Amino acid sequence: MKRDIIWAYLVHLSYNMWCDRQSSECPEYSVYNPHLRFDDKVWDEIIVHMSQAGVNMVVIELGDGVEYRSHPEIAVQGAWTPAKLKAQLGRLKEAGIEPIPKLNFSTAHDAWLGEYSRCVSTPRYYSVCRDLIDEVMEIFEQPRFFHIGMDEETYEHQRHYAYVVVRQHELWWHDLYFLVEQVERHGARAWMWSDYYWHHPEDFLKNMPRTVVQSNWYYGDEFDPQDVTVRAYIELEQHGFDQIPTGSNWSSNVNFERTVQFCLQRISSPRLLGFLQTSWKPAVEGCKQRHLNAMQQLARARRVDISPLSRPVDN
Repeated sequence: MKRDIIWAYLVHLSYNMWCDRQSSECPEYSVYNPHLRFDDKVWDEIIVHMSQAGVNMVVIELGDGVEYRSHPEIAVQGAWTPAKLKAQLGRLKEAGIEPIPKLNFSTAHDAWLGEYSRCVSTPRYYSVCRDLIDEVMEIFEQPRFFHIGMDEETYEHQRHYAYVVVRQHELWWHDLYFLVEQVERHGARAWMWSDYYWHHPEDFLKNMPRTVVQSNWYYGDEFDPQDVTVRAYIELEQHGFDQIPTGSNWSSNVNFERTVQFCLQRISSPRLLGFLQTSWKPAVEGCKQRHLNAMQQLARARRVDISPLSRPVDN
């Protein structure tokens, strides 16, 4: 490799992100479950395959999968203790993999917050969010980044929820600024999904701090620059945002490699920090092969020439 670059993988310790109730209307695994959906043996295999594939960063979706000292009431049954989490972080570091925390504060993905998901934008909510970020920062020993999610906050993405909340306009920005501030006061950089840009480009460019790392995402095969979700990579680059583009094997076996190829040609160094691979499946036996396939795709993508670009193309 001609320069350091992030090759990250997203792993869900918590999977209570897509529905706040148990219902047949919700897709498999997306229903709320009061028990931790995480197999330690599968996790052990994932660590081995991440190391073999060249992953140098893992983003861990914590949610209600940890018995936080500050708010133990959030934890599901079987959640990890802070001590167990710290031990696992040590394992990752020994394997050369940098652990990064993620708590998704989007109202479309905050079933993990339990009762506090129904207190959004209140003093109680802000207090809990601050407590959790502070505690996670301590457990992770002041990580470089902290992923705050903030994607898909629409009614459509909550259509199966019992309790729907959508922040809009200045309130969405107020809460984003609050979360970014909590992260930055620990010396870390906030990291978030970029799909808000797709629907509100003018507001995004006017209000989004350039300190926040952006992960735009597109999971298809055809990288048409006229598609707003694809074009966002180019326009975020044009407006000076640091990016970690995200691909997935959710619906395609070639998406991640094509994401890497497309973005290397259009995002210049040093704003291209690296790439994030996702499978969007829990770490359980029935989904293990999806994780292993994702690792294989990442390994293939790493063989692409990653020479920094001085002048990315526009289309």
